[in-house]
Amino acid sequence: MKRVHLICSTHLQCACCLLLSLPLAPALARDFYVAPKATGGDGTRAHPFATLEQARDAVRAHKHTASRAEPVTIWLSGGDYERTNALQLRAEDSGSARAPVIWRARPGQTVRWLGGRSLGDFEPVRDPAILARLREGARQHVLQMDLRVTGVVDFPGLQSRGFARPTTPSHVELFYAGKPMTLARWPNEGSWETIAGFPEESATPDGHGGKIGNLQTGFFYTANRPAEWQDATNIWVHGYWAWDWANSYEQIAELNAAQKWVKTAPPYGHYGFRKGQRVYFLNILEELDEPGEWFLDRRTGVLYFWPPDLAPVKPNTSPARAEALISLLGEPLLRMNDVTNVEVRGIVFEASRGNGIEIHGGASNTVAGCTLRNLGNYGVMVTGGFGSRVLSCDVFHTGDGGVSLEGGDRKTLTPGGHRVENTHFRWQGRWSKCYVPAVLMGGVGMSALRNLIHDHPHCGILYNGNDHLIEGNEIHHIALETGDVGAIYTGRDYTYRGNRIRYNYIHHTGGVGMGSMGVYMDDCVSGAEIRGNIFYRVHRAAFLGGGRDHQVLNNVFVECEPAVELDGRGLDTSPVWRSMVDQIMRDRLRDVPLSLYRERYPAMRALDDYYGPPGGPAIEGASFKGVPPERNLVQRNVCVGNWLKVGWHASTNMLVIENNLVDANPLFTGPIDAAASPEAFQPKKISPVWKLGFERIPADRIGLYRDDYRRKLPERR
Repeated sequence: MKRVHLICSTHLQCACCLLLSLPLAPALARDFYVAPKATGGDGTRAHPFATLEQARDAVRAHKHTASRAEPVTIWLSGGDYERTNALQLRAEDSGSARAPVIWRARPGQTVRWLGGRSLGDFEPVRDPAILARLREGARQHVLQMDLRVTGVVDFPGLQSRGFARPTTPSHVELFYAGKPMTLARWPNEGSWETIAGFPEESATPDGHGGKIGNLQTGFFYTANRPAEWQDATNIWVHGYWAWDWANSYEQIAELNAAQKWVKTAPPYGHYGFRKGQRVYFLNILEELDEPGEWFLDRRTGVLYFWPPDLAPVKPNTSPARAEALISLLGEPLLRMNDVTNVEVRGIVFEASRGNGIEIHGGASNTVAGCTLRNLGNYGVMVTGGFGSRVLSCDVFHTGDGGVSLEGGDRKTLTPGGHRVENTHFRWQGRWSKCYVPAVLMGGVGMSALRNLIHDHPHCGILYNGNDHLIEGNEIHHIALETGDVGAIYTGRDYTYRGNRIRYNYIHHTGGVGMGSMGVYMDDCVSGAEIRGNIFYRVHRAAFLGGGRDHQVLNNVFVECEPAVELDGRGLDTSPVWRSMVDQIMRDRLRDVPLSLYRERYPAMRALDDYYGPPGGPAIEGASFKGVPPERNLVQRNVCVGNWLKVGWHASTNMLVIENNLVDANPLFTGPIDAAASPEAFQPKKISPVWKLGFERIPADRIGLYRDDYRRKLPERR
């Protein structure tokens, strides 16, 4: 008799535990085997299949002839499975709750699905013309490889991407020793050039007292360096052109080094140019001037690279090095359409220019214990269907976001039930930067549970929709390159209700310009529960940006600036708010069945005073005086440091403030330092917080945990 193991979620709302503990009827099992260098096998352990498609087709055939449903496991032997197309799984590749189909690595073996190619030996650069273009200090370090000799003849180039641009596969990229390398740029990584100005005759007001330059007339820069570039035909420029929360990559159409002027090529994808904003230029051979940089000459197919771990190159030698990979595949490594009860376990997905895994429709699929790294877009994207999960994975170095979950029905408020849990996210947003979070959730009823998220240029978790649960996550070192953003972020919709943000540990956030927030309820979004979170060294911890009906309950704030902030931007009568925020809010109220929403979320009925009742005429135009940020509850919180800030049309009487411990020692168990764990912020038994009704925060249920898929935890830093 075969024992059936089910792994249940460990999050705090685990209502399914009782069901999953019930015994199931015994089931036989069928095993197939695949090995990357096999030849002519029949799928047995002794004679494995050579390709993933052979195994998939064998499972289909087996299911047609089997007398009963039984679990099927496809065992993958260690090695690289180079993909020139996505592995496609369809409905006929499904399993069932009692008889799942499992694709997994054999124990102790590393299985990689590669969307790229591992490169051979580089050689020193000998072409005098190329050496002359390199800077003197780089010439003895830069190596080259003719990719055409390796059989690579297609070199997809850069495309404009970033804020408000559609997601597209990345260009060909170079990875070395498991990390992405830097496309040769100026200024070098960590530094920026600034926009010095723009033709004033075409500039317009920016809505904030300044001017914004016209996209079609270009911008001026300050330095002399671009005068040294010999070929400007395929140089790109990346910038935060007008705001620190909106970036894009644009190709240069004209560069006048004498005038220090640049014009970018259409189609334009950003707002315009503002003085002082940050830019850098990239894809420039002359700027291959430090370790880790590379450049690909797409006309000749020659790749130039300064490996970060090599001493100067000696003549007539092929120096030892780590593995170098280039990404080639412009689609996901695995695509599942209308599949149910399929598990993908313990596999490395790497070096695709697109997503790692896409799951469209279907139900109850699992990606568990996998590593998704060095990808051009997202690690995993789940759209539609019900109850799929990403569990105990590592998602590192993605060009866009980490995991995207979209499901449920906002017209009926039916939950989709997807979740991401116990997953480690690091280094998302390599290219798109803004609004490509580690976790993106949309629709109804998604969950992000006990994940670790850090080293991100923008936001950690971004959601839209209803009834999401964000619980037990640790988030730190976000907003490292951007401003006006939150570790957990949403905005601009009165109908995003029923969302619970609780028992998270948010600490050491970054931010430029306008800084960053811990939980950012932006542009009048309303009705979130912010409960039992720990905020440590966060610029603005709980920011209520003009919204209503929020509950800030039982949180711990330590060294934040401030702990809670409220503004009344919904009362601002300036055109930028009337024409932008208010109109969008009206449109989104019309997009949902208000009678259903008013029944599910009774607090929404108070909006009738400002927008009119459902089905009635909305209050429009000059008669509209704005929506105040009322009915926000701030209760039973603990604050060490700056407590409360209220402004921009708001006043403290718009808040209900009760039983908070401020300016008193809460007697934490400690120690409170840069490496403090969530448990350090637990008040001692003699703490005065308990008399105020403070409830214990389950700090031991925050962050990653060990399970069958994750045996080791990363060290706390």
